Amino acid sequence: MHMADALLSPAVGGVMWMISGGTVAYSVREVRKNFSEKRIPLMGVSGAFVFAAQMVNFAIPGTGSSGHIAGGVLLAALLGPAPGFLTMASVLLIQALFFADGGLLALGGNLFNMGFAGCFFAYLLLFRPLLVGAKEPSRARIVIASVAACVGSMEFGAFCVTIETLLSGVTSLPFGAFVAAMLPIHLAIGIGEGLATGAVLCFVRRNLPRYEASRLERSEHRGTELVLTFAVAALVAAGGLSLLASSRPDGLEWSIGKVAEGGEIAAGESAIHAFWERCATFFAVLPDYAIPGRDCWWGSAFAGIVGASICALFTVVAAWVLIRRRRHRQVDSQI
Repeated sequence: MHMADALLSPAVGGVMWMISGGTVAYSVREVRKNFSEKRIPLMGVSGAFVFAAQMVNFAIPGTGSSGHIAGGVLLAALLGPAPGFLTMASVLLIQALFFADGGLLALGGNLFNMGFAGCFFAYLLLFRPLLVGAKEPSRARIVIASVAACVGSMEFGAFCVTIETLLSGVTSLPFGAFVAAMLPIHLAIGIGEGLATGAVLCFVRRNLPRYEASRLERSEHRGTELVLTFAVAALVAAGGLSLLASSRPDGLEWSIGKVAEGGEIAAGESAIHAFWERCATFFAVLPDYAIPGRDCWWGSAFAGIVGASICALFTVVAAWVLIRRRRHRQVDSQI
């Protein structure tokens, strides 16, 4: 559901940057107060895993479309809403900067539609309430909660995309027709993501001590084996499964193709659009997850491994800096 810059006006793009920026600031404050330093490695590898998993598009039968997980619900379940949102911000920033996956003007919108929708909206309103009262929830209950939350996240995000394009004055995407295309296809994608998320969470809970598994997002367990498992899974997904990804258009591209005349949206013509396009061209060293100028079958695998590694490193360093600043403040207050 990565939006391109052409889908947003500079005004709407700027507003979404401010909204997402405010959520980042809130999340930074929460991480400084409550996040355990022992969990930083898990934060890094889970971000790498989501980055890699987003490269693995799965076909939606009977539609000619495909989808991939967003990962917000999974990150919130593993880490908590605030650290999960910051991890998603790292993933989307790296995708937009180095791989031209989603526009830079649209980054605020993408972070809201995929990060806030999963980490805060769906997790807090759907996933967590469905597990309330169950100290040791069954696998079925975890999967049901995961599917409900992922469907809610996808539908909320898809509807936000249609509102944002409406406010941006993208007349080639009539609101009613665009909603009618976006919501059903992302319902199917949400079910697929929910099943995958439920399977991952069942595996995680089965391989942690009982006490830690019952309070996963607040755990202070180092989870060394879990960290290694996510690291290996990220490398396998990025370097292997990405080669098997469906080449069909994703839900957003499919919906645009159904609604827009000619199946495409004209590039933004404002000076602001041109500025962000130049920035994207400058930073994108592996655009579209391929090696520029080389048509090689392993290009996407190489890009995926590089991207997952950068994502893990960036997330770990950023989280470590936040935690260290908290420590310095605590020491200063004691002096």
